[in-house]
Amino acid sequence: MTEQGSVVAETIRAAGRERRGALVGYLPVGFPDLDTSVEAAIAMARAGADVIELGVPYSDPVMDGTVIQEATNVALAGGFRLRQLFDAVRRVREAVDAPVLVMTYWNPVLQYGVDRFAAELAEAGGAGLITPDITPDAAADWIEVSERYGLDRVFLAAPSSTDARLRLVAEATTGFVYTVSTMGITGERAELDAAARGLTARLREQGAELACVGIGISTAAQVASALEYADGAIVGTAFVRALREGGVPRLSEVVAEIAAGTRSPGDVGAAR
Repeated sequence: MTEQGSVVAETIRAAGRERRGALVGYLPVGFPDLDTSVEAAIAMARAGADVIELGVPYSDPVMDGTVIQEATNVALAGGFRLRQLFDAVRRVREAVDAPVLVMTYWNPVLQYGVDRFAAELAEAGGAGLITPDITPDAAADWIEVSERYGLDRVFLAAPSSTDARLRLVAEATTGFVYTVSTMGITGERAELDAAARGLTARLREQGAELACVGIGISTAAQVASALEYADGAIVGTAFVRALREGGVPRLSEVVAEIAAGTRSPGDVGAAR
Protein backbone atom coordinates (compact mmCIF):
# COMPACT_ATOMS: atom_id res chain seq x y z
CA MET A 1 0.00 0.00 0.00
CA THR A 2 0.99 3.66 -0.26
CA GLU A 3 -0.41 5.96 2.38
CA GLN A 4 -2.22 9.06 1.14
CA GLY A 5 -0.38 11.15 3.75
CA SER A 6 3.10 10.10 2.61
CA VAL A 7 5.18 13.11 1.56
CA VAL A 8 7.52 10.72 -0.26
CA ALA A 9 4.67 9.17 -2.23
CA GLU A 10 3.24 12.56 -3.15
CA THR A 11 6.67 13.80 -4.24
CA ILE A 12 7.06 10.79 -6.52
CA ARG A 13 3.55 11.20 -7.91
CA ALA A 14 4.24 14.88 -8.62
CA ALA A 15 7.45 13.99 -10.46
CA GLY A 16 5.47 11.50 -12.55
CA ARG A 17 2.94 14.16 -13.47
CA GLU A 18 5.54 16.78 -14.34
CA ARG A 19 8.29 14.62 -15.85
CA ARG A 20 9.06 10.98 -16.55
CA GLY A 21 9.38 10.24 -12.84
CA ALA A 22 11.45 10.82 -9.73
CA LEU A 23 15.16 10.73 -8.94
CA VAL A 24 16.10 9.39 -5.51
CA GLY A 25 19.68 10.25 -4.53
CA TYR A 26 21.72 8.40 -1.91
CA LEU A 27 24.67 9.61 0.17
CA PRO A 28 26.11 8.27 3.43
CA VAL A 29 25.96 10.56 6.45
CA GLY A 30 29.38 11.61 7.72
CA PHE A 31 31.28 11.27 4.44
CA PRO A 32 33.80 12.75 4.09
CA ASP A 33 32.76 14.46 7.34
CA LEU A 34 29.41 15.39 8.89
CA ASP A 35 29.21 19.01 7.72
CA THR A 36 30.23 18.17 4.16
CA SER A 37 27.71 15.32 4.00
CA VAL A 38 24.94 17.73 4.99
CA GLU A 39 26.13 20.28 2.43
CA ALA A 40 26.26 17.51 -0.19
CA ALA A 41 22.71 16.32 0.53
CA ILE A 42 21.40 19.87 0.23
CA ALA A 43 23.30 20.34 -3.03
CA MET A 44 21.91 17.06 -4.35
CA ALA A 45 18.34 18.26 -3.78
CA ARG A 46 19.02 21.61 -5.38
CA ALA A 47 20.62 19.95 -8.42
CA GLY A 48 17.61 17.76 -9.20
CA ALA A 49 17.12 14.90 -6.72
CA ASP A 50 13.46 14.68 -5.72
CA VAL A 51 13.99 12.48 -2.65
CA ILE A 52 17.13 12.32 -0.50
CA GLU A 53 18.28 8.98 0.90
CA LEU A 54 20.77 9.34 3.74
CA GLY A 55 22.67 6.17 4.60
CA VAL A 56 23.67 5.26 8.13
CA PRO A 57 27.34 4.13 8.17
CA TYR A 58 27.51 0.51 9.28
CA SER A 59 30.40 -1.84 9.92
CA ASP A 60 28.93 -4.74 7.94
CA PRO A 61 27.17 -3.24 4.89
CA VAL A 62 26.36 -6.49 3.10
CA MET A 63 24.33 -4.84 0.36
CA ASP A 64 26.72 -2.03 -0.54
CA GLY A 65 29.35 -2.00 -3.26
CA THR A 66 32.98 -0.99 -2.86
CA VAL A 67 32.59 2.76 -3.39
CA ILE A 68 29.86 3.06 -0.77
CA GLN A 69 31.64 0.71 1.64
CA GLU A 70 34.79 2.81 1.44
CA ALA A 71 32.80 5.98 2.07
CA THR A 72 31.02 4.55 5.10
CA ASN A 73 34.36 3.32 6.46
CA VAL A 74 35.66 6.88 6.21
CA ALA A 75 32.62 8.12 8.13
CA LEU A 76 33.06 5.51 10.85
CA ALA A 77 36.79 6.20 11.12
CA GLY A 78 35.94 9.87 11.47
CA GLY A 79 33.92 9.14 14.56
CA PHE A 80 30.35 9.05 13.22
CA ARG A 81 27.76 8.46 15.92
CA LEU A 82 24.13 7.60 15.28
CA ARG A 83 22.83 10.65 17.13
CA GLN A 84 24.49 12.77 14.42
CA LEU A 85 22.08 11.32 11.88
CA PHE A 86 19.16 13.23 13.35
CA ASP A 87 21.09 16.48 13.33
CA ALA A 88 21.96 15.88 9.66
CA VAL A 89 18.35 15.18 8.74
CA ARG A 90 17.19 18.31 10.53
CA ARG A 91 19.76 20.50 8.81
CA VAL A 92 18.91 19.14 5.37
CA ARG A 93 15.18 19.59 5.90
CA GLU A 94 15.68 23.15 7.10
CA ALA A 95 17.43 23.96 3.82
CA VAL A 96 15.37 22.11 1.16
CA ASP A 97 11.86 20.79 0.63
CA ALA A 98 12.92 17.35 -0.63
CA PRO A 99 11.81 14.58 1.75
CA VAL A 100 14.61 12.73 3.51
CA LEU A 101 14.52 8.96 3.92
CA VAL A 102 17.12 7.15 6.01
CA MET A 103 18.62 3.91 4.69
CA THR A 104 19.78 1.77 7.58
CA TYR A 105 20.50 -1.81 8.43
CA TRP A 106 18.28 -2.92 11.28
CA ASN A 107 20.84 -3.54 14.00
CA PRO A 108 21.62 0.15 14.63
CA VAL A 109 17.89 0.84 15.04
CA LEU A 110 17.54 -2.01 17.52
CA GLN A 111 20.58 -0.88 19.47
CA TYR A 112 19.30 2.70 19.63
CA GLY A 113 15.74 1.61 20.45
CA VAL A 114 13.05 1.38 17.78
CA ASP A 115 10.69 3.83 19.46
CA ARG A 116 13.46 6.28 20.35
CA PHE A 117 14.88 6.12 16.83
CA ALA A 118 11.48 6.77 15.25
CA ALA A 119 10.66 9.60 17.64
CA GLU A 120 13.93 11.41 16.98
CA LEU A 121 13.71 10.87 13.22
CA ALA A 122 10.18 12.26 13.13
CA GLU A 123 11.17 15.21 15.31
CA ALA A 124 14.06 15.98 12.95
CA GLY A 125 11.69 16.05 9.97
CA GLY A 126 12.69 12.72 8.46
CA ALA A 127 10.21 10.94 6.22
CA GLY A 128 10.92 7.32 7.14
CA LEU A 129 13.27 4.38 6.74
CA ILE A 130 14.55 2.16 3.96
CA THR A 131 15.40 -1.15 5.65
CA PRO A 132 17.33 -3.52 3.36
CA ASP A 133 17.81 -6.37 5.82
CA ILE A 134 14.42 -6.72 7.49
CA THR A 135 11.30 -8.17 5.88
CA PRO A 136 7.70 -7.19 6.70
CA ASP A 137 6.97 -10.48 8.46
CA ALA A 138 9.84 -9.77 10.87
CA ALA A 139 9.05 -6.08 11.30
CA ALA A 140 5.94 -5.99 13.49
CA ASP A 141 7.55 -3.58 15.97
CA TRP A 142 8.71 -1.23 13.23
CA ILE A 143 5.34 -1.31 11.45
CA GLU A 144 3.53 -0.37 14.65
CA VAL A 145 6.00 2.38 15.59
CA SER A 146 6.17 3.82 12.07
CA GLU A 147 2.39 4.18 11.98
CA ARG A 148 2.41 5.89 15.37
CA TYR A 149 4.99 8.47 14.25
CA GLY A 150 3.77 8.87 10.67
CA LEU A 151 6.98 7.53 9.11
CA ASP A 152 7.27 5.72 5.80
CA ARG A 153 8.61 2.18 5.78
CA VAL A 154 10.28 1.24 2.51
CA PHE A 155 10.87 -2.48 2.09
CA LEU A 156 12.87 -4.13 -0.68
CA ALA A 157 11.69 -6.51 -3.37
CA ALA A 158 14.11 -8.72 -5.32
CA PRO A 159 13.74 -10.69 -8.57
CA SER A 160 13.97 -13.91 -6.56
CA SER A 161 10.94 -13.01 -4.44
CA THR A 162 7.83 -15.17 -4.74
CA ASP A 163 4.50 -13.59 -5.60
CA ALA A 164 3.39 -14.15 -2.01
CA ARG A 165 6.45 -12.30 -0.75
CA LEU A 166 5.87 -9.45 -3.19
CA ARG A 167 2.27 -9.16 -2.03
CA LEU A 168 3.46 -8.97 1.58
CA VAL A 169 5.97 -6.27 0.67
CA ALA A 170 3.38 -4.30 -1.32
CA GLU A 171 0.91 -4.41 1.56
CA ALA A 172 3.41 -3.42 4.26
CA THR A 173 5.29 -0.72 2.36
CA THR A 174 4.49 2.98 2.43
CA GLY A 175 6.18 5.62 0.28
CA PHE A 176 7.41 3.27 -2.44
CA VAL A 177 8.70 -0.24 -2.88
CA TYR A 178 12.48 -0.34 -3.37
CA THR A 179 12.82 -2.57 -6.42
CA VAL A 180 16.20 -4.30 -6.57
CA SER A 181 17.20 -4.40 -10.22
CA THR A 182 19.90 -7.03 -9.92
CA MET A 183 20.74 -9.85 -7.59
CA GLY A 184 23.86 -8.62 -5.85
CA ILE A 185 25.45 -5.58 -4.26
CA THR A 186 24.95 -1.96 -5.17
CA GLY A 187 27.16 -0.33 -7.76
CA GLU A 188 27.13 0.72 -11.37
CA ARG A 189 26.22 -1.57 -14.25
CA ALA A 190 26.73 -0.98 -17.97
CA GLU A 191 23.16 -2.11 -18.50
CA LEU A 192 20.30 -2.50 -16.08
CA ASP A 193 19.23 -6.03 -15.40
CA ALA A 194 16.16 -6.84 -17.49
CA ALA A 195 14.74 -8.54 -14.41
CA ALA A 196 13.90 -5.10 -13.00
CA ARG A 197 11.20 -4.53 -15.59
CA GLY A 198 9.59 -7.90 -14.91
CA LEU A 199 9.89 -7.46 -11.16
CA THR A 200 8.17 -4.07 -11.28
CA ALA A 201 5.31 -5.55 -13.31
CA ARG A 202 4.94 -8.38 -10.79
CA LEU A 203 4.90 -5.88 -7.92
CA ARG A 204 2.09 -3.93 -9.55
CA GLU A 205 0.13 -7.15 -10.01
CA GLN A 206 0.51 -7.71 -6.25
CA GLY A 207 -0.82 -4.25 -5.39
CA ALA A 208 2.22 -1.98 -5.25
CA GLU A 209 1.24 1.53 -6.32
CA LEU A 210 4.70 3.12 -6.46
CA ALA A 211 7.98 1.36 -7.23
CA CYS A 212 11.46 2.86 -7.54
CA VAL A 213 14.34 0.93 -9.09
CA GLY A 214 17.75 0.89 -7.47
CA ILE A 215 21.12 -0.85 -7.69
CA GLY A 216 23.08 -0.29 -10.86
CA ILE A 217 21.73 3.06 -12.13
CA SER A 218 24.44 5.61 -12.88
CA THR A 219 23.56 7.55 -16.07
CA ALA A 220 20.77 9.77 -17.37
CA ALA A 221 20.02 7.16 -20.03
CA GLN A 222 19.62 4.45 -17.39
CA VAL A 223 17.33 6.72 -15.37
CA ALA A 224 15.20 7.34 -18.47
CA SER A 225 15.09 3.60 -19.19
CA ALA A 226 14.03 2.77 -15.63
CA LEU A 227 11.29 5.40 -15.73
CA GLU A 228 9.71 3.66 -18.70
CA TYR A 229 8.23 1.20 -16.21
CA ALA A 230 9.04 2.46 -12.68
CA ASP A 231 8.00 5.58 -10.80
CA GLY A 232 11.50 6.51 -9.69
CA ALA A 233 15.17 5.70 -10.15
CA ILE A 234 17.59 5.43 -7.22
CA VAL A 235 21.23 6.47 -7.71
CA GLY A 236 23.95 6.03 -5.11
CA THR A 237 27.39 4.91 -6.24
CA ALA A 238 27.73 7.53 -8.99
CA PHE A 239 26.93 10.31 -6.51
CA VAL A 240 29.26 9.01 -3.80
CA ARG A 241 32.08 8.72 -6.33
CA ALA A 242 31.46 12.27 -7.56
CA LEU A 243 31.58 13.62 -4.00
CA ARG A 244 34.75 11.65 -3.28
CA GLU A 245 36.56 12.78 -6.42
CA GLY A 246 35.42 16.38 -6.82
CA GLY A 247 33.63 17.45 -3.65
CA VAL A 248 30.24 19.12 -3.54
CA PRO A 249 30.75 21.07 -6.83
CA ARG A 250 31.36 17.88 -8.80
CA LEU A 251 28.48 16.15 -7.06
CA SER A 252 26.12 18.94 -8.11
CA GLU A 253 27.26 18.59 -11.72
CA VAL A 254 26.75 14.83 -11.77
CA VAL A 255 23.32 15.04 -10.11
CA ALA A 256 22.19 17.61 -12.69
CA GLU A 257 23.51 15.43 -15.53
CA ILE A 258 21.76 12.29 -14.27
CA ALA A 259 18.56 14.16 -13.36
CA ALA A 260 18.20 15.02 -17.04
CA GLY A 261 17.00 11.45 -17.45
CA THR A 262 13.81 12.30 -15.55
CA ARG A 263 12.73 14.80 -18.19
CA SER A 264 10.88 14.06 -21.38
CA PRO A 265 12.98 14.16 -24.58
CA GLY A 266 11.65 17.59 -25.48
CA ASP A 267 12.77 18.98 -22.14
CA VAL A 268 16.30 17.58 -22.07
CA GLY A 269 17.58 20.41 -24.23
CA ALA A 270 16.58 22.76 -21.48
CA ALA A 271 18.67 20.90 -18.92
CA ARG A 272 20.89 23.09 -16.81
